[in-house]
Amino acid sequence: MEFLVTGSAGFIGAALTQHLLNRGDTVIGIDNHNAYYDPKLKNARLSCFINHKNYTHIRLDLADREGIKLLFDNYKPKRVVNLAAQAGVRYSIENPAAYIDSNIVGFANILEGCRHHEVEHLVYASSSSVYGANSALPFSTKQNVDHPISLYAATKKSNELMAHSYSHLYGLPTTGLRFFTVYGPWGRPDMALFKFAEAIYADEPIRLFNYGKHVRDFTYIDDVIASIVLVLDRPAEKNDNWSPMDPDPRSSSSPYRLYNVGNNKPITLLNYLDALEKAMGKVAKKIWVSGQLGDVAETHADISDLENEFNYAPKTDIEVGVKRFVEWYLNYIKSYALS
Repeated sequence: MEFLVTGSAGFIGAALTQHLLNRGDTVIGIDNHNAYYDPKLKNARLSCFINHKNYTHIRLDLADREGIKLLFDNYKPKRVVNLAAQAGVRYSIENPAAYIDSNIVGFANILEGCRHHEVEHLVYASSSSVYGANSALPFSTKQNVDHPISLYAATKKSNELMAHSYSHLYGLPTTGLRFFTVYGPWGRPDMALFKFAEAIYADEPIRLFNYGKHVRDFTYIDDVIASIVLVLDRPAEKNDNWSPMDPDPRSSSSPYRLYNVGNNKPITLLNYLDALEKAMGKVAKKIWVSGQLGDVAETHADISDLENEFNYAPKTDIEVGVKRFVEWYLNYIKSYALS
């Protein structure tokens, strides 16, 4: 099978690309290599597979309408996984235009490419951030998500709506995955685990927002990739029992589906840090501060749909996942970051 993976130099995109190549698929990968974080990390991820005989890498921005059109014209991928996006909740408060360009305009360009080339299935990254002001836990795809509290979350909700319109109008099978705080080796340096590890390694203090009381459903990268592959290999189908009188937001009379991807075992940020301190053999210096604008106090994924429909089960405990990250991180800073 030939796949197009957008954001193939990103955290999740690189891991998915490596998995698909390992099982014998062909992958066309695109990434714009922007400077949101140190491009050296993206280059290091790419070095793991860029010379693979079944991989083609293209440096391209999703917002480049003509470039995306030519990409689909030239390669005609059968299935598409859209993982490229401008990430980060707080950055969206400071730089909203970047999110409109990448997450709205860019996603529209991907949808158009899929529409005009009869793509068999589009799987795209949504986010747990769409639950916004919701407080009923665990978060379920049955819930209304009309109250995002960051522009990043609003763009991800917009992606879900845009995907549904293409599923309805053009019969394009689309599946959205709401990822819950993904972590692990090769993770993003703007996320807590990487930032905390850097601070502990450098003997610098860590700022614990909301006094470390945030609760997150931390999900290990291997479990996330397993979920993507499961849904990717089974294109979304129409729900024949869907009723406009009692609409189920998870599905549709069109080939459209939404799933949560989480660990279903939320823990506090302090517990997360404790696992990191144990793995690094060093206690962090802590600065206790109040919460930040746009932060959600608690996340917890209801993953029953994935469990029931795909027999999905996350396998990685937080202690194991954090230890694997630390092993990778210590090797990375010696092999790449300091070179």
